[in-house]
Amino acid sequence: MDAIRLILTSRRALAGAADAGEIMAEVWQAQALAQAIGSRLAVSGPPELRGEALGLTELAGRGCGVLDPPEIDLGDLRAAQLTELDDARETLLCLGGLLGEVGIALVGMASTAADETTYWQCMEAIDAADESRDRVLEMLRKLAAREEALQENGNQNSPSGAL
Repeated sequence: MDAIRLILTSRRALAGAADAGEIMAEVWQAQALAQAIGSRLAVSGPPELRGEALGLTELAGRGCGVLDPPEIDLGDLRAAQLTELDDARETLLCLGGLLGEVGIALVGMASTAADETTYWQCMEAIDAADESRDRVLEMLRKLAAREEALQENGNQNSPSGAL
């Protein structure tokens, strides 16, 4: 399934999560998806993104690691459904939005946590989501710089049109 479609599915599921258990499961799913997207970009994405994509993979993996994995069937794991990543820029824009929403959901959970363990899980997951989002934003910056350089090179190589 296409990365953007999976991200949108995750955003809807996170928004519709009714209780702390569902929210934590959706946060875990989002981090696993970010990890899969980072891995895909590290292997087959634009060369400029590969280092940051590896960092995203590691950070999102840490985000999964601080949370208890949800009890879901392998077929329901969105990260395992990732088959296409056609537009790196659009995917990263959507993923950045998802990670921002994950952070907001975790802040809400941390502020109402009934126990210290849940509070600290949320705090560590917030940190991982924030750092993952920073990596996504850095990749978007690098893509923009790449596109600008390509446009400048294209303009230098084309005739000026002067007679």
